[in-house]
Amino acid sequence: MQEQAHYDKTFERVQWSNRQAIGRTFEQCTFTQCDFSQTDFANSRFADCSFTGCNLAMMKLTGVSLQGIQLKDCKLLGVDFSVCKEMLFRVSFDRCMLDHAVFHKRKMDGTRFLQCSLKGVDFENAHLNKAIFDQCNLEGAVFAGSQLQQADLSTACNIYLDPERNKLKGAKFSVEGALALLAKYGVEIG
Repeated sequence: MQEQAHYDKTFERVQWSNRQAIGRTFEQCTFTQCDFSQTDFANSRFADCSFTGCNLAMMKLTGVSLQGIQLKDCKLLGVDFSVCKEMLFRVSFDRCMLDHAVFHKRKMDGTRFLQCSLKGVDFENAHLNKAIFDQCNLEGAVFAGSQLQQADLSTACNIYLDPERNKLKGAKFSVEGALALLAKYGVEIG
């Protein structure tokens, strides 16, 4: 990991927690069961990379470019994605633990969250049009000023969001999710 640029490399079981890896480039790399928790990757670039079974909790991403990143079975507790570069930002999450992550003001239309834990996540002012939240737990997630037009939340659980403070046109909800939209009005259905 001492090199500054990595192309088409595989990293397995790398233990690199609480370190600095500033200004690195990773293109078409595969990371499997690596520990980068609390590592500072400031001003680095990840393009077309995949992460599987990695611990990325509290990873620091200030000025980081994430382009075409696939994360599967990863732990991303408390990661602040709002400080990443906006240009070409594209990520997908499959069975990841993203509790208390921050996506504040992040433009991520079409992002896929598949079977993820999203407890306490900050989606305030995020652009999530056409995003998919398939079997995700959104307990305590914050949606305010969020754009969720045509988003699919039909299999998500523990949703609470104010329909007056978010753009929801064409969004899909389960019956339970739709009823949760009425919670602020004190409506009882039964």
